[in-house]
Amino acid sequence: MPPTPEPPPRVGRRPRSDAQRNQRTLLEAASVVFVRSGVDAPVRDIAAEAGVGMGTVYRHFPTRADLVVAVFRHQLDALAGDTAVAEPGVTPYEALRRWVLRFVDFLVTKHGLAEALRSDQAGFESLHAEFVERLLPVLDQLLKASAAAGQTHSDTRAYDLMLAIGNLCIGVETFPDYRARHMIDVLLSGLARNNEETPGSGDQ
Repeated sequence: MPPTPEPPPRVGRRPRSDAQRNQRTLLEAASVVFVRSGVDAPVRDIAAEAGVGMGTVYRHFPTRADLVVAVFRHQLDALAGDTAVAEPGVTPYEALRRWVLRFVDFLVTKHGLAEALRSDQAGFESLHAEFVERLLPVLDQLLKASAAAGQTHSDTRAYDLMLAIGNLCIGVETFPDYRARHMIDVLLSGLARNNEETPGSGDQ
């Protein structure tokens, strides 16, 4: 009986890990463009940032709502995955400040999420609840670490700080010259126990 021939090798299909890597590249590029230009930025800008054609963007994300939600979740996963442990040589206060500035960039996408999901209010509310549930513990951990090191006041609640940051970011939508990051640094400087020991204060 003749041996069974081996099936021909598959061609034209990328490994799943490669496809996931390409999608991650698109999400990171879209995150940069959304922070710079808002969630209404042209798809061609996102494609250029990622170094791909526009067709590639649409193949992964057929609608703008699909893209905005995916970027929102991508940023949420990154922020929620932060263990809040400072890198070597980074003070707990600076770790807090870096996380908060990344959170500010995340809020830019969140502000556009409501418009992108205007026909899905329940979906928007669900995502909002998820973001608070996942990020509040991380911010609380950062605050406690900084307070334990004697670098920030210990009587500030994570929820209050999160609301304050959100309120300070609202002006970005109305005033083009509004410097949200500068105002956040002012807020964090007020939180610090020793203002002269808060590196980065005053950055734009």
